Amino acid sequence: MPHMIWKGAISFGLVHVPVQLYPATQSEKVGFNLLDKRSMDPIGYKQINKNTGKEVTRDNIVRGFEYEKGKYVVMTDAEIRAANPESTQTVDILAFVDAPDISFLSLDTPYYLAPDRKGEKVYALLRDALKDTGKVGIASVVLHNKQHLAALIPVGPALALNTLRWGDEVRDFSEFKFPDENTKKAGVTPKELDMAKRLIDDMSDTWDPAKYHDTFKDDIMALVDKKVKEGKVAEVMKVDESGEEKASADILDLSELLKRSLKKGGGTVKRGAKATQSDGDSSDETAEETARPARKTTRRKRA
Repeated sequence: MPHMIWKGAISFGLVHVPVQLYPATQSEKVGFNLLDKRSMDPIGYKQINKNTGKEVTRDNIVRGFEYEKGKYVVMTDAEIRAANPESTQTVDILAFVDAPDISFLSLDTPYYLAPDRKGEKVYALLRDALKDTGKVGIASVVLHNKQHLAALIPVGPALALNTLRWGDEVRDFSEFKFPDENTKKAGVTPKELDMAKRLIDDMSDTWDPAKYHDTFKDDIMALVDKKVKEGKVAEVMKVDESGEEKASADILDLSELLKRSLKKGGGTVKRGAKATQSDGDSSDETAEETARPARKTTRRKRA
């Protein structure tokens, strides 16, 4: 069950429908962390002055609105909060419009509205009335201290609230060059149009989102599983005061396990003044040099 965002009511006329607002979507995108390839340390985010390239501390950062190129009006957090619309718990319906009149370009973020406080009957009444009339409600709502225009849409057994982009947020067609809407002026022949319609008819199907998958995500996860099973993993290495790297978790890389074993003194033999300590302070090179002469000495004794 997703986390509830807020609870309030849908208001149209004198009717109030108590509801709870929930997110209607969940992110399933493949995420990658930025790492330092030398140590596998995560790469953090820094606030950088774009002119000097130097890092700026948090207390020296302010918010500014660029009213002309290179000229800003500085706004304090208190001023911005005062200008924000007051949070309300009401979806105020402003009008009802025909569903096809709303362009897909205007749709933004979908939410579910679930009935609350024994409001099931009036909730069902509004949902079914919208279905029977083919209408959707255009509403005003404040979410996260920001005012939104939204569409109240019946979807199966639910009422969905889909925030809408404001009119000036959708680019006008005039900014682009499109073919003329007149088929003849666009150079399309009746025969070509007929064949295109037949192709569309042949490929027509009922909408079922379960038929479609994010194949990129599936391929990436399959590759991750394969690398994990093969032991091709990396981890962040922590450095103690002596400068020695220590693993922060178990390592699946066999070569790294062997190096750590050599550092702990396993397989090393003392030889004259170049005796190797067994407390792990020796380097990999020292351990290897010490191990090699030990094998030669064994051969001489056998001879």
